[in-house]
Amino acid sequence: MSRRTIYRDLNLIEKAGLPFFYDTKTGGYRMHATGLLPAINLSLEEALAIVLLASELGRTGRLPLFQPARDAAAKIESSLPLGLRAFLGGLVRNMAVRTGPTAKHNALQETYRLIQRAMVRREALDAVYISFHDEAQIHTRIEPYWLMFHERAWYVIGRSSRHKAVRTFKLGRFKWLQPAGTRFETPRRLTLEKYFGNAWRMMRGEKAYEVHLKFSPLVGPNVAEVNWHRTQRLRWDEDGSVHFTATVDGLDEIVWWILGYGPEVEVLRPPELRQRVAEMAKRMLKLYAPL
Repeated sequence: MSRRTIYRDLNLIEKAGLPFFYDTKTGGYRMHATGLLPAINLSLEEALAIVLLASELGRTGRLPLFQPARDAAAKIESSLPLGLRAFLGGLVRNMAVRTGPTAKHNALQETYRLIQRAMVRREALDAVYISFHDEAQIHTRIEPYWLMFHERAWYVIGRSSRHKAVRTFKLGRFKWLQPAGTRFETPRRLTLEKYFGNAWRMMRGEKAYEVHLKFSPLVGPNVAEVNWHRTQRLRWDEDGSVHFTATVDGLDEIVWWILGYGPEVEVLRPPELRQRVAEMAKRMLKLYAPL
């Protein structure tokens, strides 16, 4: 092994935050015991859950930037007794976790790690970001509070100096990111739940709406099977129709969900949402009108 390889490996260990030291007696480097996890006794059910989730979500494209999870699953599986390992392997081969389409996260590993380190150290980050909302490439200083994977992509949520408010930034839209050299404190009373409020997904509007939708018997049972929103309430009609009500902050996201059900759903209230869906339906019809 060359000296360059040794120093490169030591550099990676140092970046990972693992403590090591030079042992003068042996003439080599040793990792401190505090940098290693202690042995854990897992039940079959616990081991199965961890190995299945880690191996499946760690596959390329399943949960971006989580490939190390697959390596962790292999280590856990290899440490189990031979009989349990064989039994577990048979189960995992016949089980799967399917996720939806995800955004491209090529070459974002360093961005991901940089934000992780900044959150732990509570260090602000200077950034150049492609903002669809501002329709421009913006410069801002971010105080990263949370890293979150939502549906298709990774996001960092934190205070933006440009907007003077907490904002959500998609990792794939950073053009440049580096430590700012300044520290910050996360607001004690701020939580993800408070930040998102009753947003349908991630885009919280300024106004709350009482949404009432009526789904046809064809799709109603499928809608009723899913917990779409924390405020949702369901009521069934005798013909199998389902009335869906929820309190939602903003209408920009839920309108696209409604359109996905086409003619099988009717917006009963609020009038603003009903009007918006009607206008979008007219625009769709215009696209397909005969020439």
